[in-house]
Amino acid sequence: MEIGIIGLGKFGFFLGSSLVDMGHRVIGVDSDPAKVQAAQETLTQVYTANASDSIALEQLGIADLAQVVVSVGQSMEASILIALHLKELGAKDVWVKAVSEDHEKILKRIGIKHVIFPERVAAEELARKLVDPGFLDSLSLGKDVVLRELEVDKWAGKNLIELNLTNTLKIQVVAVKRVGKREPDFIPDARRPLNKGELLVVLGKDEDIAKAEA
Repeated sequence: MEIGIIGLGKFGFFLGSSLVDMGHRVIGVDSDPAKVQAAQETLTQVYTANASDSIALEQLGIADLAQVVVSVGQSMEASILIALHLKELGAKDVWVKAVSEDHEKILKRIGIKHVIFPERVAAEELARKLVDPGFLDSLSLGKDVVLRELEVDKWAGKNLIELNLTNTLKIQVVAVKRVGKREPDFIPDARRPLNKGELLVVLGKDEDIAKAEA
């Protein structure tokens, strides 16, 4: 996959570095030449540009990438403006790092489905590992193949037979972890309706699982 990251601070840089390690191409953009220079040996391509300028974004072709992550530090105004430009340029899958709940509300209003609170995500992951250290979130099983948790949201009320994930998305559900239950159900009952907040443990290629999360 080709993934764009706008904003190469700590979060953007380490995210890009992890994606490159996973075998993906990462295009980085930042207005700070020092951050661009620091990332040029790690990311696939890097550009110095003001992403708040829609013309600059269009020229770079960032909106044409499979996914774009906006991580521009504490600048709520710049983040919203960049996200809006990306949507207008036809970007299909935009993820934006938010700094507050008000920021999140505005991003949702302009059509951003994926809003990231890195500290919240890290805290939730740590909480799960503290109470259930034997249950993993993501495990690499070879080139592009992983075992990962997906939280049930849009699939709530449907069962695994109806979803038919093996044929529709090429991913296999190997376990379901119910809300409030410590042990996951391996080889789950495919006829049981899924509930919001449950976790599906799925096996598949990274890019196919990413489509399921979209």
